Amino acid sequence: MRVPARLLPLPAALAASALLTGCFASTEATGADAGERIRVAMMQPPRSGLSPLSDDAFKLSRWSTAETLVKLDADGDAEPALATGWKQSGRSWTFTLREGVTFHDGTELTAEAVVRSLTRAAGASPKPRILDGVELTVKAGQAGTVVVTTAEEDPLVPQRLSSPQLSILAAKAYRGKTVNPVGAGTGPFELTEVNGTSSAALDRYDDYWGGTAKAPGIDVTFVPDGTARAAALRSGEADIVEAVPVSQAALLDEELITEVPMPRTNTLYLNTEKGAFKDPALRAAAREAIDAESIVKGVYEGRADVAEGLLGPALPWAAGLREPVRRAEAGDPDGRTVTIGTFTDRAELPEVAAALQQQLKKAGFRVKLEVREYANIESDALAGAFDAFILSRATVLDSGDPAAYLYSDFASDGSFNISQLADPAVDKALHKAGATPTGDARRQAVVEAEAAVLATDAAVPMLHERVIQGDAADVVGAAHDPRERELVTLDTHVK
Repeated sequence: MRVPARLLPLPAALAASALLTGCFASTEATGADAGERIRVAMMQPPRSGLSPLSDDAFKLSRWSTAETLVKLDADGDAEPALATGWKQSGRSWTFTLREGVTFHDGTELTAEAVVRSLTRAAGASPKPRILDGVELTVKAGQAGTVVVTTAEEDPLVPQRLSSPQLSILAAKAYRGKTVNPVGAGTGPFELTEVNGTSSAALDRYDDYWGGTAKAPGIDVTFVPDGTARAAALRSGEADIVEAVPVSQAALLDEELITEVPMPRTNTLYLNTEKGAFKDPALRAAAREAIDAESIVKGVYEGRADVAEGLLGPALPWAAGLREPVRRAEAGDPDGRTVTIGTFTDRAELPEVAAALQQQLKKAGFRVKLEVREYANIESDALAGAFDAFILSRATVLDSGDPAAYLYSDFASDGSFNISQLADPAVDKALHKAGATPTGDARRQAVVEAEAAVLATDAAVPMLHERVIQGDAADVVGAAHDPRERELVTLDTHVK
């Protein structure tokens, strides 16, 4: 592995090494599993014991251990996965299941298994984001099929079923109050061990329906500290490193990193229910105070794009459909105190918070910051405990369609409504977007819904991120997925 000329300052290097000591196991395999296991450094530890009903589902997807009925192609269109085809009849969709699929415990994929998984997800509290505002029931159909029915006709059902939070697991996963994915998936790798929030292990599943994985297994270590993740790649202790911080990218060999434009927006959510930002004029004052370009240059070193809206360059059609948005006029902050929350898991966000603190102070606000790990701050953010919250948010993570993200974050009953927004005009626009058939008309409705949100100043989009992934020189076939669904695939291996 090549070592870049620029190195970390000694104190940072020593700290990173201390964080990594003992984290990564030996990767040498023998016998039938000859080859090297893939060592992966992940950013965020599990939040819910790797339950697929939480955001942990995307880890399972990135490790190729849990699968869904449908997956998305590069354009966001639905294509077969555990289902080989589907057809719509009004509010009902019939999915034909793939034959010859077994779960990691040896049991077969059946209609009953699919019904069990999707019914558990539909009844979860909170619901998976992709089901916000959707009433969904599932039943076994004719031989080898399942029928998914929604309360209202929904053109997005196949895309919804591609969400990793709707993974199909074996019966053993549902024996307790929580969902345990260990040994219960259908992917090319079987999750065999989870060590709390420190590590996980997966072995190749030789009976995978799609073929045999090239790597014998995956060893995952959760490394929230971005400097430590970058050090793991540089030192050769990790083969694949997700989310290399911008500050560390310049310290790595350029040939080892890939910069991927993301459908991810760095947004300042303003609490519209209480506090200073209940006043639309003060929300407008905060919006006008923000200099996003200086944040892109100063914090992201130019490795991001200044936001024109909530939807960024990963959805190029949005820019061509936008019209100017009429917003409230800015009022005088007059020394009002506001508390901004954010989290440390994404290394740039505390720096963004510090920059915003100075910008808002200059505009006349008094600003306090509260920064914690995401697992320790999410519940407070959702409960409206802060006047404002800085979030790096994927806009098409779940369905490949931004309507679901907009509903989740800005509908009155959205499950991720950090702004506590309850606006009839926004709700109307969101419902229209969700009900419009896929295609140009839906895209137009989505942009109109975005405009309705922006008109409230409940959210101030600042920039669109680019993810930086590190792959060691001897890694072949690692996925570089802007939707953050894939990482280690059937073909990924270490030479």
